[in-house]
Amino acid sequence: MIRPGMPEDAEAVARVQIASWQEGYKHLFSDEQLSGISLADRTRFWRRFPPIVAEVDEEVVGFVKVGPAHRDEAAESELHAIYVHPEHWDRGVGRALIEAGEALLREQGYSNAILWVWDDNPRARRFYEAAGWAADGAQKDDEFWGMSARVVRYAKRL
Repeated sequence: MIRPGMPEDAEAVARVQIASWQEGYKHLFSDEQLSGISLADRTRFWRRFPPIVAEVDEEVVGFVKVGPAHRDEAAESELHAIYVHPEHWDRGVGRALIEAGEALLREQGYSNAILWVWDDNPRARRFYEAAGWAADGAQKDDEFWGMSARVVRYAKRL
C-alpha cells in the first residue's frame, strides 16, 4: 500500500534508507562509512520531512520524497530520494513509489522533474530508465554524509 508518510514513520523510513544504502552502495563506500550512518540523525530528518511510504503487511518497506528542485535551477521539481528495503527489491515496490511521486508532482502543477543518481550505480540507473527517465548530460561531484561520489542528472517530462 502506498500512502502519505507521517512523522511517526520516521524511524522506519530511516531504517529503510540505511539498509538500502548499506546494500546498494557497498561498491561505492567503505563498510566503515556505511556503518557510520546515524539512525538518530536520519530519524530526525524524516520526522521533519515525511515522504510517501510503501507498506507491506503494515511495515514500511520503501519511500519516495519529491518536491521543488532545490539543487538545480534547470528544473521545476525533483525526485529527492527513493529507497526500498533490500528484502523488497524487484517486487514492484520501487515502481509503485516512483509512479506515486510523479503523480504527486503532476498534482502540484509541475511539468518536468530531475533527479541525481550516483554515476556508478547501474542498478538504480536501469530502474530510472525503465521508468522513463533519461540522463541529460549533467554531472557533478556530490557529497552525502561525508561520502563523495560523481552523480549524473536524469530528467523526465511529467
